Amino acid sequence: MTTTSLRPGPVRSAQRGGEEVAHRPEFEWLARAGLVARGVVYGIVGILALKLAVGSGGKATTQRGALITIANQPFGHALLIVTAIGLGGYALWRLVRAGIGHGTEQDDSSFRRVAGAASGLAYAALCVTAVKILTGASSSGGSNSPRKTTGGVLDWTGGTVIVGVAGAILIGVALFQGYKGVSKKFLDDSKTREMSREVKRGFTAIGIFGHLARMVVFGLIGYGLVKAAVDYDPRTAIGLDGALSKLSHNSYGPFLLGVVAAGLIGFALYSIADARYAKI
Repeated sequence: MTTTSLRPGPVRSAQRGGEEVAHRPEFEWLARAGLVARGVVYGIVGILALKLAVGSGGKATTQRGALITIANQPFGHALLIVTAIGLGGYALWRLVRAGIGHGTEQDDSSFRRVAGAASGLAYAALCVTAVKILTGASSSGGSNSPRKTTGGVLDWTGGTVIVGVAGAILIGVALFQGYKGVSKKFLDDSKTREMSREVKRGFTAIGIFGHLARMVVFGLIGYGLVKAAVDYDPRTAIGLDGALSKLSHNSYGPFLLGVVAAGLIGFALYSIADARYAKI
């Protein structure tokens, strides 16, 4: 008797359903639209941070803040609807691939499946945030700030361990982002054979720059959580906006913030370009 035959009926049904969804052309379009939406969000965060670095009236903001910025633009409601659909498509793509273990063009390791599930859940939450903004349920500053959330978790039994582990995981994610950038492993997920030499050179450059910028940001957020757990002080917990602000307050702050902001813009461009070349 094979392993497959031992699987419960619901598991087999879910697997078949995932396979069917993954091979539908609409699914591919949603996934590619999601990569564009991810790029737009990172681009807004990067542009606002870059404007802050050069003293041109920008601000350090989160992905949620980027969505609010979109909503406040001309035709912002329509733009945010499109962005929400894209974010939902990206989340669905990552979750389905995590569930079935492969896309239409490549297989995923166990590590990639876990990472894909985490990414899918994060972007599903961001999609929900976009919908809340559209419906007026969440239109301004967040009540669920990292400090408030961390403070609540620290009061749980074992809360310091939970916060510390979350911080350690984010530091691990940061190191992995740096590894992907330096080793150029991100190219494995794209159809580089379809690129011209010039396109591949530019795609590689913005991919490296963007992944290293994400390493810095995730590393700072993770460090803040670990420090909050060690010191039992939720005030040290920061989000994306806090990480960018922290850069600006260090020595050579505007320069460092400018470099990281430019890197986030680079990641945005990489993500948008990858909508054309990604192996779905």
